[in-house]
Amino acid sequence: MCNKNITLKKYLKLLCEVMFYRIVIAAVFWITGYDQFSVAGLIKVLVPIRTLGDGFISAYLVFFLFIPFLNILVHHMSEKQHIKLLVLVSFAYVFLGTFSPITSVTMNYASWFMVLYIISSYFRLYPKRLFDNSKVWGIATICCIVISVASIVICTWIGVKLNKRLYYNFVSDSNTLLAVLTGISSFLFFKNVKIRQSGFINTVASTTFGVLCIHANSDAMRQWLWKDTLDNVGYYSTSVGYIHAIGSVLVIFIICSLIDYIRIKMIEKPFFILIDKKIVNITESYRNAEKHFFDKHGIH
Repeated sequence: MCNKNITLKKYLKLLCEVMFYRIVIAAVFWITGYDQFSVAGLIKVLVPIRTLGDGFISAYLVFFLFIPFLNILVHHMSEKQHIKLLVLVSFAYVFLGTFSPITSVTMNYASWFMVLYIISSYFRLYPKRLFDNSKVWGIATICCIVISVASIVICTWIGVKLNKRLYYNFVSDSNTLLAVLTGISSFLFFKNVKIRQSGFINTVASTTFGVLCIHANSDAMRQWLWKDTLDNVGYYSTSVGYIHAIGSVLVIFIICSLIDYIRIKMIEKPFFILIDKKIVNITESYRNAEKHFFDKHGIH
């Protein structure tokens, strides 16, 4: 994203996808009587951005609007300034977010995405030989995973001794140290894996945000899918628990991916073919109105 322009059409595609699944899934639950209809519930469905604390989709919709400004920042800094900013945001979010309860960071995913943007844009804008060494990053990924697992075991043991819950302190959220190191290492490893162009992979990849929008749509969806239909808790201690865990995830991904593929072909593409010209006109009208406003008030 740091080398691309964010357009109204891109944002509308994202917003329309989110709203399509919110409205359709909520309507199905209301019509079937699985969830009770209410005015408050309807308003909740129709408001696309409700929280930035722990809602990935809402936070991403807000973060997306910051990208043009972030691009101005990362492209006008020197490499030294980029490194200094990277260290600063890592201290504020990763270091302070790791050593709980001594230190603490109240997570806001919109701003956390901006931190990740600053980190990842450095790899994109300032290529190094080290960043292209798949062997180094493959080993680093394995080491980070092993250390992460070990940290859970050790924290669990200490927690039992102290009679406190310390199980996942170093991997408990996406801004903790081991989670970040594992993410960076695995990202740089897979970045360097040579995979030939695949239409199938690209098609499936285009549906992954839709998969998220479907299976994590709402509390009602989570209740119906994971608790009532799949009975995850009931299978947890059974002999087929592992098969159930892996199989259910694969089946849900495949079904949701197929649903979103149909949505893209049957709804999204025809819809944007119809409104493409209107989007161009709206964008031009907005730019003219913006220019008029700023010129009138002497803002440059």
